[in-house]
Amino acid sequence: MYKTLVFGTSLNPNRYSNLVVRKLLEKNIPTVAFGKITGVIMNTQIKDNLIDFQNIHTVTLYLNPTKQIGYYKEIIDLKPKRVIFNPGTENSDFYKLLKENNIEVLEACTLVLLATNQF
Repeated sequence: MYKTLVFGTSLNPNRYSNLVVRKLLEKNIPTVAFGKITGVIMNTQIKDNLIDFQNIHTVTLYLNPTKQIGYYKEIIDLKPKRVIFNPGTENSDFYKLLKENNIEVLEACTLVLLATNQF
């Protein structure tokens, strides 16, 4: 399985980003998490910097387009194979930059992809 970074992870168990971390872990998908507040979800540390993240295959975004701007370069520098834009995170400006860097762009709901075994 390929390592997934949940970008914009919340400690709130009712938030989709938190649910995705738990679902990924339940499916034994290597998972790392980035958020503005550090903490732990099912033994996975939410980090507030991207320094330690390596070998990321998929970034699944839970950050609105305005807040994404400050992370364009950092996400591209991770060299993921794909970035999933969950509902509410769609960002055509970022799509263009990702595609220019040979990174696949996918508009989808990660929870649906996991539930339907399409992840």
